[in-house]
Amino acid sequence: MKEKLFTSGYWCMLVANFMLFFGFWLLIPVLPFYLSEVFQCSSSSIGLILCCYTVSALCMRPFSGYLLDTFARKPLYLLAYFVFTSMFLGYILAGTLAMFIALRIVHGLAFGTVTVGGNTLVIDIMPSSRRGEGLGYFGLTNNLAMSIGPMVGLFMHNSHCSFNTIFACALAASCIGICSASLVKTSYRPAVKRPPISLDRFILIKGIPAGIVLLLISIPYGMTTNYVAMYAQQIGLKAETGFFFTWMAVGMAFSRILSGKWVDKGYITQAISTGFYLVVFCFFLLAFCSNIIAWSPSVCSWLFFLTALGLGIGFGIMFPAYNTLFVNLAPNNQRGTATSTYLTSWDVGIGIGMLTGGYIAHISTFDKAYLFGACLTVVSMLYFNLSVAPHYHKHKLR
Repeated sequence: MKEKLFTSGYWCMLVANFMLFFGFWLLIPVLPFYLSEVFQCSSSSIGLILCCYTVSALCMRPFSGYLLDTFARKPLYLLAYFVFTSMFLGYILAGTLAMFIALRIVHGLAFGTVTVGGNTLVIDIMPSSRRGEGLGYFGLTNNLAMSIGPMVGLFMHNSHCSFNTIFACALAASCIGICSASLVKTSYRPAVKRPPISLDRFILIKGIPAGIVLLLISIPYGMTTNYVAMYAQQIGLKAETGFFFTWMAVGMAFSRILSGKWVDKGYITQAISTGFYLVVFCFFLLAFCSNIIAWSPSVCSWLFFLTALGLGIGFGIMFPAYNTLFVNLAPNNQRGTATSTYLTSWDVGIGIGMLTGGYIAHISTFDKAYLFGACLTVVSMLYFNLSVAPHYHKHKLR
């Protein structure tokens, strides 16, 4: 008999995760404009400032994984969620660039903990036989937030709403999320006695090769999520760029569910390889939009949104499979460490993407940044197929 997946606790986690990422994604495409319009920052400075968030989240990931594997997970998750939520209020009160950067760093630390906590907690409350499917739906809430959040944020910005109004909207969403998260019921889990501190308490050593691949493909992803609106503006694309995220999320929503079922049947590396082919093609197509628009602006608009859909499908196929790959390489008492390593690799790449995207755009143009990112996806695909997939099949525990 098939074990029940959609329990009340699982539903609460879905709502909590959606609201968390809605608040997160609402600001992503707006913050470059905020820094440019309010503090007159240059493109390279914007990349550096935005990267502070990712770097702080990255620094927190390994420690959060260790803490979640050692102590009760729900209280740590709720504490991190509270700090994450309170930072939106801080943005409203911040009056200087230095204060904004300080708040952004603290926000990143909280985000690094709450995302690891959410992923680990939801794995704990779902049946293991439906883990791939469950992670697919859980990740789908990220995609729905990615669909609605940037669109709402850009719409509010283009409608001349104040930045404080946008921050307040993110604050309200996160408050709803933390209320939902508090309703999740978990079984009692006493503190675990750990052996002496070593590297494998913070990083899943067997997951490092897969982490390198994930890092490389997240670099162009970070460029896209943070700069795609500015890229469209730079090449003169007359389209509502908020819909880029909508189409990307539609692709992810469709493919995540399909991928989750593949993963539960054991087709983990096959799913990742399939997603790779589509992602590589789409990033090259995105880079060449700057050339296509000179030939036909209308065709470029269609290809711009078609690229978003393709990227969504490709990453949507890979995400549940990649998350499960890390979990399958770790014993049960290192689930937090496995999730932390998975998200740490992603954050490193996102941070590098923000920095390199802003820097390349400063010395050249955004299309060159995307071309650089597309080349990285080719390298990561080859490395995965030739080295990481065989390594996974040799060392997996389940």
